[in-house]
Amino acid sequence: MNLQQLFTMQKELDAFIKKTQGIDFDVFREKTLALLVELGELANETRCFKFWSTKGPSEDAVILEEFVDSVHFLLSLGIMKGFNDLTEWPTDVRDASLTELFLQTQQAIIVFGNEPERENYEEIWKCYGAIARTLQFDAQQIIDAYISKNEKNYERQRTGY
Repeated sequence: MNLQQLFTMQKELDAFIKKTQGIDFDVFREKTLALLVELGELANETRCFKFWSTKGPSEDAVILEEFVDSVHFLLSLGIMKGFNDLTEWPTDVRDASLTELFLQTQQAIIVFGNEPERENYEEIWKCYGAIARTLQFDAQQIIDAYISKNEKNYERQRTGY
């Protein structure tokens, strides 16, 4: 999946939010925490860790929307650190349970938050790629959902979200 279209769209959204909200300080730590929160919301919708419950996961559309909420912050963090030249989604072969993938992803985000280097950034993408494969989301679904949520994010900014 070519990420350049998404980086461009995210850069424009970030600039719009910065102007609309009058942000004049470094929000890297806030965006790092936001990414962790979005990861948690995604895990919650999959319910993969809820061994005590018989209720199944949310609908795929809900899970996909939570997934792309994370992608927004992941792109934004890459832009902040100059890694928006990443063209393809980094992949690797990871065979783990969804619960394990969420834990690996959380760890990767924390490492990147403390050491914002390219290798650590790409590790987060690899983790999210493994989650997408496990959830059976393909590139086009992710792109379409990102574009849809991006439009919603603009509307939220315009209406005082």
